[in-house]
Amino acid sequence: MKLDGRVALVTGASQGIGHACARALAREGATVAVAARNRQKLEELAGEIAAAGGKAAAFVMDVSDEEQVKSGIKSALAQFGKIDILVNNAGITRDQLVMRMKRADWDAVLATNLTSAYLCIQQVIGSMLRQRWGRIVNIASIFGQTGQPGQANYAASKAGLIGLTMAMAREVASRNITSNAVAPGFIETSMTAVLSEELKQSALKQIPLGRVGTPEDVAGAVCFLASEEASYITGHVLNVNGGMLMG
Repeated sequence: MKLDGRVALVTGASQGIGHACARALAREGATVAVAARNRQKLEELAGEIAAAGGKAAAFVMDVSDEEQVKSGIKSALAQFGKIDILVNNAGITRDQLVMRMKRADWDAVLATNLTSAYLCIQQVIGSMLRQRWGRIVNIASIFGQTGQPGQANYAASKAGLIGLTMAMAREVASRNITSNAVAPGFIETSMTAVLSEELKQSALKQIPLGRVGTPEDVAGAVCFLASEEASYITGHVLNVNGGMLMG
């Protein structure tokens, strides 16, 4: 149990990668504050974790809303006393070619995928600084590294998240706090389930390992970066993409 005694906050925990991260962190011994907009799904997840012998509590928040982030994290800190590990996972897509993209869709993606990470970091960093220990793990994307047609907003948000990761790594390294990103490739989630079969097969051909990834593949990388074993790694982007991007 590598994370015994640690408290983790995972955003976007109601499904997909966030759901898998919360379960994996709990299996490693962390107490997990699960955050998202859907109360029912969060409570089901907290129940699953408790049934497996772990500890978890649900905190309903829309991470694009600053006041909800502040009140939700304040509640988590009041309940658990600290937050050691922050996993900024919440994300949305609003795909469209730039020439047709509505400003509202640009703003929504940037607010949820990038600004929310800044807001969450700002709320938990005091706890980490006081105890001189912390792990910030941001879920980026291969498309923040390569770009993707029709996803200028999403790619920009994920590239920004990588820049935020590195800036934070430099700001807080002296206090024994690390800041890293995980950049998933093609992962089987509800976000990718809506893609056409043709697009899925095209993506599969670009993956040297010959399979799409699972949320659990990403969760394993997150647990590693949250652990003591990764204490000398900061400002790093860990690619979990089956070899899609090399170099």
